[in-house]
Amino acid sequence: MNSLQIALRVLKVDRRTRTSAILTAIGVAVATGLVLLLATLPFATQNREQRALWQGEQFYSRGADGPPKLLYSSSKDYFDGKQIIRVDVAVAGGVTPGSIELPPGVPQLPGPGETVVSPALGRLLQASPAERLADRFGKPVGALGEDGLRFPEQLVALSGHTPDAMPGKSSRIAGFPSGKASPDALLMLLSWVGIIVLLVPSLVLVASSARLTAARRERRLAAIRLAGATPGQVTNMVAAETTLSAGIGAVLGLLISPALHGLASFVPWAGGTWLASDFALPAGLTVFIVLAIPVLVVLAGVLGLRRVLKNPLFATGGHTKKPLHWWRLLALPAAGAFFLIAVTTAKEYGGISMVMAGLFLLVTSAAIVGPWVTSAVGGTFVRIWRRPSGLLAGRRLRDDPKGAYRASAGIVLAVFAGSMALTLLPTFESMAGGGRSFQDSVLYVDTDAPHAGTIVEQANASLQKYGQSEKAVAVGEVYLVQDEGRSRTGHRALVLTCADAVKLTRYGLTAENCTGGPAVFGDSALDLAQYKLADNWEGPAVAVKSGTRAEAVHPADADLSSTSIIDPAALPDGFTPKYVTVVAPTTDANREIVRTALAAPAAGEEIGSRDQYLFNQQTELGDLRRVTVIGLLAAGILAGCSAAVATAGSVMDRRRTFGALMAAGTPVRVLARALRMEAALPALVATIGAGIVGVLVGVGLYSMVDARGIVLSPWLLAPVVLGVGVALLGASVCTPALKRVQAEPLAEE
Repeated sequence: MNSLQIALRVLKVDRRTRTSAILTAIGVAVATGLVLLLATLPFATQNREQRALWQGEQFYSRGADGPPKLLYSSSKDYFDGKQIIRVDVAVAGGVTPGSIELPPGVPQLPGPGETVVSPALGRLLQASPAERLADRFGKPVGALGEDGLRFPEQLVALSGHTPDAMPGKSSRIAGFPSGKASPDALLMLLSWVGIIVLLVPSLVLVASSARLTAARRERRLAAIRLAGATPGQVTNMVAAETTLSAGIGAVLGLLISPALHGLASFVPWAGGTWLASDFALPAGLTVFIVLAIPVLVVLAGVLGLRRVLKNPLFATGGHTKKPLHWWRLLALPAAGAFFLIAVTTAKEYGGISMVMAGLFLLVTSAAIVGPWVTSAVGGTFVRIWRRPSGLLAGRRLRDDPKGAYRASAGIVLAVFAGSMALTLLPTFESMAGGGRSFQDSVLYVDTDAPHAGTIVEQANASLQKYGQSEKAVAVGEVYLVQDEGRSRTGHRALVLTCADAVKLTRYGLTAENCTGGPAVFGDSALDLAQYKLADNWEGPAVAVKSGTRAEAVHPADADLSSTSIIDPAALPDGFTPKYVTVVAPTTDANREIVRTALAAPAAGEEIGSRDQYLFNQQTELGDLRRVTVIGLLAAGILAGCSAAVATAGSVMDRRRTFGALMAAGTPVRVLARALRMEAALPALVATIGAGIVGVLVGVGLYSMVDARGIVLSPWLLAPVVLGVGVALLGASVCTPALKRVQAEPLAEE
């Protein structure tokens, strides 16, 4: 009989070994499926960006790769909090539209006054009044296909113009942007974190399943060694048995991966969901993952034979475990001190690698401290508890703290990472807001002096046509400077009347500030004899008109302290700002109408607003929050299953002991209570401890960004809830496992 035949024979005749093999296969299948899913995420984002490459978000003009055929501009627009990608094009003079190669998914090149829109944007155009959305674009003449969209629900408009109507920032290029897109760096980082965070509890589940019959397997292998089998033959038998279950599990994981990809396609990222075809993994990497995970499981199983090979003659159960030393407790404070030093010196020395090393040491220290804490809890129960169940649980935790802690160790990394993220995310969210020097309700378009007058005139005409009382105004941008050349110092200043500054900016000016003639408002009253005006940082400077007063205004927001406001009447004759921002106030009721009035004359120039300023922040924070919650739930379920299987394995390993206790009259409820305490305590210790450390690490990391305090959120209780859930799952199998032991004849052992 070869090793594989022996393994098949054992699986056929031994029900418990068969159960262990099935659970091992399930654990390997889960691990393989998760790794295959997480490994596809960078490729999925790259596939997304490849389809959207023509939209120009990652396009930077490097000069024409051939004769320029196309005037091209890409910008972002917004409607009711949704982002719209707007691409404006015009055919260069002397070029026929048919000579321009179209990207996949773009059915035609729109002519002047025409627009090709995505299906989702087309539905919005039909459902919204023209003055709120449709008037921003030309007449819809076609629909973009999925091959040209980042995600199915993306809002995209490809608008055609004449060359003279294109924005000043337009690029002259030979064709639509193309090339090879890059994957999302953040999601690539999160995929690696996810592989580590979820692979650990998956492998713990595999290990717990393999230990279901650990004692019986050791006795069987010891008997085979006693019968004359060599260590190599024993190793081959275990390798064959493990390879069989792990190989089947890996194949199952490969088969369920399309279903996991389908579920993942419904999880939004960066504003939208996914196409099923996005989750495509190269064949070589797929084969590597499907082979690597079973190899790791087999290797772990073979390495676990050391005790059997050293002590074959039925001595496997008689070894004495060494007590854990108190120095293990020093690992966590030592790692914490290293992390604290790294955080406090990171700004000065730029040692982000030291911070990452500190994080690694903190995570590693949990595996050192956790068993010692479990042993200490067990010792406390033995000393102060007098109920039989407490004494039994305490003795088990004291005698085998590593085994008791092992089942819940898989959740430590997930809770640590989740607590850290849930500490940082609410604080980052509270920092979001504002944008530029204008009020949150104001819309603005950056342009130059020649185009500003046209935009203001046409926007105000449209606002009047739409029945709105708001007016657009031009706000110049200049510099108040001292000295010349490299020694020049100064700061930015906005050119607008005091009355407009009261209405449009966040400076906090009031009508009382506007009395007394032209003025320069700043964080302090400037000595205007020492400052001159320049239309750009390196340009020639001229003095402010005489008679201009300087007044100190202290803005509520610190980010405004380096910007001043200058009344247009204070500018010297003939001085015209080179850069201009067209600004228009809005209300909640007419914001989209005002945006439409600005969008038409701006012809692709990006309209700034609070929506624009916050969209990427809020989208990214929402993505991170969603990924954190999903990761915590998945890790919690895996860790709970590991704890349940480990508890069942603990009962099976000690079947003789429990059978003898029951035969001696010990009630099943007492043993069940002891097992529940034994299973629940390590899980609670692990999750609460990891949660506290995660919060402290989050505070430390945030201190590197901002010295202000963090914002605490009720989500910080999630690790505690997760720990309770894991403990309950682990404890739920105690009574059924004991009743199964009670029902079987003790003589079978």
